[in-house]
Amino acid sequence: MTASTPSRPWIKPFAACAVVLALAGIGYASFNSGAPNVTFISISGDKISTESLRGKVVMVNFWATDCRTCVKEMPQMVETYNKYKGQGLEFIAVAMQYDPPNYVLNFTEAHKLPFKVALDSAGDIAKQFGDVKMTPTTFVIDKNGKIIKRYLGEPPFPELHKLLEKELTS
Repeated sequence: MTASTPSRPWIKPFAACAVVLALAGIGYASFNSGAPNVTFISISGDKISTESLRGKVVMVNFWATDCRTCVKEMPQMVETYNKYKGQGLEFIAVAMQYDPPNYVLNFTEAHKLPFKVALDSAGDIAKQFGDVKMTPTTFVIDKNGKIIKRYLGEPPFPELHKLLEKELTS
């Protein structure tokens, strides 16, 4: 293979799609639609519905234990949650359908995740949030239950914190 021949031929089309999505504003899209009415099942068996979270600012983070970016961003997600939980932030980390539940449980315990971690064993929650396939994908939902931001990939944390501060004080 020569230096000019990529070892991963899908990179160029993928990069082109990423540029198009970024230019279209889809990578960090703003929404004015309501969050889907779903019930998350936490790894401890608790049921949390989006309806029960009305009145709170909510982050829903789709992630996987084998996703490098997810693992890399998780300490900052924990810091973000710890910084804003006293102001009314709720956080639900949703493990993708393909992630083995025992891996999710081990990761949650090993990293002492302080927020709710849910399993999406059938993939229904990801589908209802716009057929999420890429991890990490994070949604910010306002107090009225509207999705106001979607981040594909690791969010720019200073921007995310400004958004949370604005929403939590409104």
